[in-house]
Amino acid sequence: MMNKDNEGREFSVRPWGSYTVLDDDATDFKVKQLTVTPGKRLSYQVHAKRSEHWFFVSGKALVTLDGVEYNLGPGQSIDIPVGTAHRCANEGSEPVVFIEVQTGTYFGEDDIVRLDDDFGRAS
Repeated sequence: MMNKDNEGREFSVRPWGSYTVLDDDATDFKVKQLTVTPGKRLSYQVHAKRSEHWFFVSGKALVTLDGVEYNLGPGQSIDIPVGTAHRCANEGSEPVVFIEVQTGTYFGEDDIVRLDDDFGRAS
């Protein structure tokens, strides 16, 4: 469900946590802050029209890129090229917070192909 936060930015609560859109004024990039609840994970997904760069602010994340797992924490980052299967999981006890910078030609939520999903949303 999409709402607005106190500053008028797009905010959405998801089964895995939430996201806030920090910047979507440009035509070639979009910036979000995502929070992943302990014990939850995003769907394993791919995008056809955008790449992503994730910069971790807090918590301990388990990121999967095309089947390879990476443990990342505050101050670390990872790049997700267009067409790369990816997910972020929070196996810790504190929220995982990261900044996502999307670059590409389209940033809509309908550019998500879910390969696996804990919440029954896979394609």
